[in-house]
Amino acid sequence: MATTRRTFLRLLGGASGALAARLDVPPAFAQTGPVKIGVLAAKAGVTAPVGESGLRGTQFAVDRINAAGGILGRRIELVVEEESNPKDTVERFRKLGLQSRVDVITGVVSTGVGLAIGPVAEELKTLWLAWDATTQKGVEETMPKPRYSFRSVDNEAEAVMASILTAKHLKGKIKTVAGINNDYSYGRDNWAAFLAIMKKLEMGVTPVVDLWPKLGETNFTSHVAALGQARPDLIFCSFWSADAPILMKQAHAAGLTATTKFVMTTAGGVHESLKKAFTPEGMILGYNSMYFEAPNASPLLREFVRWHQERFKEWPNYESDHAYFTLAAYRAAVEKAARAAGGKWPSTDQIIEALEGIEVESLSGKRSYRADHVMECSFFQGLSTHRNKHDFVTIDPVEVMSTRQIQKPSGTGLYEWINSWKA
Repeated sequence: MATTRRTFLRLLGGASGALAARLDVPPAFAQTGPVKIGVLAAKAGVTAPVGESGLRGTQFAVDRINAAGGILGRRIELVVEEESNPKDTVERFRKLGLQSRVDVITGVVSTGVGLAIGPVAEELKTLWLAWDATTQKGVEETMPKPRYSFRSVDNEAEAVMASILTAKHLKGKIKTVAGINNDYSYGRDNWAAFLAIMKKLEMGVTPVVDLWPKLGETNFTSHVAALGQARPDLIFCSFWSADAPILMKQAHAAGLTATTKFVMTTAGGVHESLKKAFTPEGMILGYNSMYFEAPNASPLLREFVRWHQERFKEWPNYESDHAYFTLAAYRAAVEKAARAAGGKWPSTDQIIEALEGIEVESLSGKRSYRADHVMECSFFQGLSTHRNKHDFVTIDPVEVMSTRQIQKPSGTGLYEWINSWKA
């Protein structure tokens, strides 16, 4: 899935006929030259597939916007830099803001990188629309009330939804649970949220083992052995990259998939790798904010899925939706702010005010930013099934929940909110 910057920018050069449908864009204003948008996307390591997916959503959005005349008549020009470790990515963020002088920066997947960038965005007064990078640990302390940073949804939302579905489908059927999650904020926060909700919903389950492989680890032989020895009724896992199918393959070889229920909160992000040969039916499987075979898919989603399959010979995943939304929201906010400013290209502060509360059509349906700069959208999960045309599992039924149901409200702590639920 490697895409070089040169290849990526070349692909942006021509929009296909399918993308040429006009969008509702006001006439050109006095400002001239391209709108420069910086992109920070992972291209190596465990986050590379997610970064690639975000670039594809960006590409699709830019093609459509430019084919329809750009933003207020100005075409979008991308400046792509790599997301890697926090230190180097912060330097690239500074480069985009100070040297390339981009109008806005999008991207970033890793929470560790996001926590490092947040304060820099405020320091430079550079608008940053994150794709992800927003697990609970550290976010509330590092970006409590950001002005220039706009966050993704709380990543624990998928654990919250999976926990609700666990209670719906498995209450009274499981007594013991085990967790295998990566040893960093996302893995630990998801497992903690799951256990808190199991307690709140009075599931009566007992944790028997929790395992913490490092992010990027791919040999789970000892972990699978420990799970087999513990013999839990259910295994909870928040793996979201190539480690998810590897774990399922090793668990299947050890006989675990025949005797144990699974909850995979985010493995739908690598759905094509979850082959029927080793992935069981009936496990709770999450796709985050976009499901490529959503039963009531919008014309926009159908167009994107067709475009993605024709161009990349793959079915798309959720990070494309996060990335698409940031550009669609930015464009809508610029146009909204310009109308309020009497036709002038708006300032960054005016764009920020327009972004707060804005709602636009994205690949998963309507998406918005709350006043506290946190995304709102729909999440997709369900029970895995082999009844499809693919060699990998999909979900049926498809459950859809809004983040208004599965994300803590503004100004409320995650566990304070969970504990406030009515039984």
